[in-house]
Amino acid sequence: MSIDNTNHHQLERRLADIGWDALLSKPFTPSPATWEDEVLYFLMLDRFSDGNEQGYRDNAGSPVAAGATPPFRFADDAYRADRAVWADAGNQWLGGTLKGLASKLGYLKRLGVSAVWISPVFKQVESDRHAYHGYGIQNFLDVDPHFGSRQDLIDLVQTAHAQGIKIILDIIINHAGDVFGYHADRYPDDRGGMDPRWDGGQYSVAGWRNAFGETNIPFGPVDAATHPHAWPNDAVWPVEMQAAEHYTARGRIDNWEHDPELYDGDFVTLKNIHLGHHDLDHQGRRLPDRYHPSAALRHLCQVFKFWLALTDVDGFRVDTVKHMEPGATRYFVSVIKEFAQTLGKENFFLLGEITGGRRHAWEMHEMTGLDAALGIDDVPDKLDFLAKGWREPGDYFSLFRNSALERKSEFVWFSDHVVTMFDDHDQVRRGNAKARFCGDHVNNGYAHLKAVLGLNLCSMGIACLYYGSEQGFDGAGDNDRFLRECMFGGRFGSLQSSGRHFFNEDHEIYQFIAEVCTLRDKHMALRRGRQYLREISETGAPGSFGLPRMIGGQIRAVVPWSRLFDDQEVLCAINTDAHQPRAAWVTVDASLQSGRAALTCLYSSNPAQIGVVVPVAAHNGRAVHIQIPPGGFAVFA
Repeated sequence: MSIDNTNHHQLERRLADIGWDALLSKPFTPSPATWEDEVLYFLMLDRFSDGNEQGYRDNAGSPVAAGATPPFRFADDAYRADRAVWADAGNQWLGGTLKGLASKLGYLKRLGVSAVWISPVFKQVESDRHAYHGYGIQNFLDVDPHFGSRQDLIDLVQTAHAQGIKIILDIIINHAGDVFGYHADRYPDDRGGMDPRWDGGQYSVAGWRNAFGETNIPFGPVDAATHPHAWPNDAVWPVEMQAAEHYTARGRIDNWEHDPELYDGDFVTLKNIHLGHHDLDHQGRRLPDRYHPSAALRHLCQVFKFWLALTDVDGFRVDTVKHMEPGATRYFVSVIKEFAQTLGKENFFLLGEITGGRRHAWEMHEMTGLDAALGIDDVPDKLDFLAKGWREPGDYFSLFRNSALERKSEFVWFSDHVVTMFDDHDQVRRGNAKARFCGDHVNNGYAHLKAVLGLNLCSMGIACLYYGSEQGFDGAGDNDRFLRECMFGGRFGSLQSSGRHFFNEDHEIYQFIAEVCTLRDKHMALRRGRQYLREISETGAPGSFGLPRMIGGQIRAVVPWSRLFDDQEVLCAINTDAHQPRAAWVTVDASLQSGRAALTCLYSSNPAQIGVVVPVAAHNGRAVHIQIPPGGFAVFA
């Protein structure tokens, strides 16, 4: 693919060149009142849209006849590409752009999405043909030309805001791309070279990499006189990030749980940035309130203040928070939050990867000021396999129960501080056995897809969808690439196809999500309500009620929960059995339902059930008898 760098001479090479007065002279879009009202959608930009599709609906809803890529048809196009050729294509740049995404915002709005989280857009290392993911930055002040230009990003945000959609940018402050190489002097690898892995010592740096990957530029501030062509594709930019002391240079992380290795080591080939240090107490423990930010961290704060002011985005997703010392995260969060408030963005969203249990998530949230956490306590695993009938319902719902641990009022903390999703772009939890929800053919993932989506969209937390789930993408394999198929087809379309796009608004899963999101909009309880896993009984007899649970290592039953807000109760339920409908007596709130004769089915994945009235009976206090379709979802109120 030919890359156009003709406008690079107009860009700032130094943070000192930024014209702040002009950037801050325009109006900015206010933040939403609360992020738990939003439905997020995470997409890999290179894999979403190249703008060359035909037969989709534009942002206004009108059919588009132009374009070269026809829509996917399962009977004609599925599993037709050569597997080896198709898989190899998925490991390189494929052509998704900011303009392509801008042309599909209507598709997302009609789906029910209200906030789009975009994989990193910043300029990548020129020589890395696998950098399509965006996590290896070479110029922190530019958009990668594969994706478009700065103006394309500005235009995207403006178009999104006109559609009522917020934009969240994925950002990285933990590391830069593979911008320099080592003179590795230890640990031979199996290719006859050296493997610069962590052992606590520093490595000698061979030099900055040029556009061809060669380490022929002295490490440190680039001398423009001796290397006049280093701009824009060699070394790292802006100039302020070229100081040698900004990088720990201790080689790649070998033990991902070892402290300080996990903080100071390189993220594989991506070069770790020195963000600062904590003072230590007499026992060698970090003092949370005694953090000294480095010059590099201060520079990166300026970088992302620049992007906020330039584009008017609504939030950042901060990558690899686990590998940043808490003090660095807290400093960054404080700087960005304060700056956003000066622009009228009182609730600018900062989402961070905080892995581990909920104690760690809560402590990190309190310590750093991040608004929300991703990946805590195996949320994706619990969502995924509960819907398929292989996890205890209580293990998922107990994540959201009141606990003295959080020292918060009942159910408040998790409601808008945890992002819930079941598919994502790397699935660290699965090791080398990657698979989207529908890629799990052993458990017939597609047959359970409506159940997991209902659970994700209507249980507590900030719901996030991963692109392609609405079209039943089924990527699976031993590499992240299999989770990153192209919505626009190209050489790496989903379902092992090529040259066919997937922007099909008539797809049954797309329609299901749109209907459930409409229901969320109508009922505040589904967005902000307290949450209770409900007891069930087959017969309704006294003493027969209990929380749904696994029997013999699986559960094939109705799993119901209530969302309560003010004086409203909305009862939701999924069926973990994909082969037959399941029925149960389900407990409801005795006080709220004491004067009610019946509940009405507001929604069901079986349309024939919508509008059906179910009597409220005096069982286990108060209960209703409901039936849920196979692998389905229903809502009653």
